[in-house]
Amino acid sequence: MAHQFHQKGREVGKKIQNFSSTRSFLLLPLTFLLIFGLVACGGKSPTASQQNTGGSANQDNNLTFFGVTLEQADEVGRPIWKVRATRAKYTKEKQIGQAESPYGELYQDGKVVYQIKADVADIEQNGKQLFLKGKIFATDPNNGVVLQGNELEWRPQEDLLIVRNQINGSHKQLQAVAQEARVKTREQRMEFSGRVVANSADPQMQVRTEHLIWKIKEEKLIGDRPIQIDRYKDNKISDRGKGNSAEVNLKTKIATIQQNAQLELLDPPVQIASNSMTWNMNAETVITNSPVRVFQRVENLTVTANQGEMKIPQKTVYLTGNVNAIGQRRQSLKSNSLTWYLDNKLVEAQGNVVYRQVDPPLNFRGETAVGNLQTENIVVKGGSSSGRVVTEIIPQEKANRQ
Repeated sequence: MAHQFHQKGREVGKKIQNFSSTRSFLLLPLTFLLIFGLVACGGKSPTASQQNTGGSANQDNNLTFFGVTLEQADEVGRPIWKVRATRAKYTKEKQIGQAESPYGELYQDGKVVYQIKADVADIEQNGKQLFLKGKIFATDPNNGVVLQGNELEWRPQEDLLIVRNQINGSHKQLQAVAQEARVKTREQRMEFSGRVVANSADPQMQVRTEHLIWKIKEEKLIGDRPIQIDRYKDNKISDRGKGNSAEVNLKTKIATIQQNAQLELLDPPVQIASNSMTWNMNAETVITNSPVRVFQRVENLTVTANQGEMKIPQKTVYLTGNVNAIGQRRQSLKSNSLTWYLDNKLVEAQGNVVYRQVDPPLNFRGETAVGNLQTENIVVKGGSSSGRVVTEIIPQEKANRQ
């Protein structure tokens, strides 16, 4: 009799599994009640029988079951999630309560987009959304991204996976921590928010911001809030970029910093400021096509221009358009273009050169100039046509009035 009853139970179970996916929330209690009846009659599973007997006083609201499977499908019958657990407590309010060792798949367009697992998790489902609470791991089998957090929410109709509460994301290209991660699976797009810290191995850098977008396929990071980018060499910070927004191409290793952009270099100790700059971490160059300010802290020398470029390994700055260099004693050098050799403390100016110093007060005008602006040792030369240098000696009284 027990054998026949088990056989019938298996046939009924198969029919229930083929039931409409839109009624999947009814599948769970019906299947559980069937298993409960089989155990009671056949006596094949004393462990399950003991658990269910122990919960019989509150059987309507809280039941414990073994070998749980939760499934949900879309309107055309394609799966949108499957979750299995070795043991779970069922409650009417949550449809499923705490599950032990849950493991499952999240689907989009009938294909697995994330695999999920945990040691213990609270699971809720309402037919349109799936919720898990616990120490959750979610892995994208296509690109290898692993998200770890304490809450997971899957909204298949919105193509949105949300992992919250102490997020830790890992990938061969990027490691990130944040308060929340939102994933658009079709776009391969991930948004981190809340105290975001992202580390990249190549280039070796760290990004800090409140909101960071990671376009995984395009290998780009986009920050639309104030952002700080630290560049490392031999595990030590070598350069630091800041701005109100930025885009980092992890493939080309080029960062474009916008709005109040700044770059601070440790060697040489230079600060570059502009409204927009392109920082090539691989070639170690900085290019700006908007007004730029370069400040050398040791010499207290500031140079402004319409645009500029710096080659970091050569410690050389090239500036063009309305160049104006000012030293710590208010000595100045204006020109159309200027090359600044930071190591040699040497400047070379070309075009409409005007050199002015305060003590002693005098001016030089010419076509080229070369020298050390800090020590006021400047040689001004005339142009190729006239070959003349105009020198203006300012009387002391006039200099005092200035």
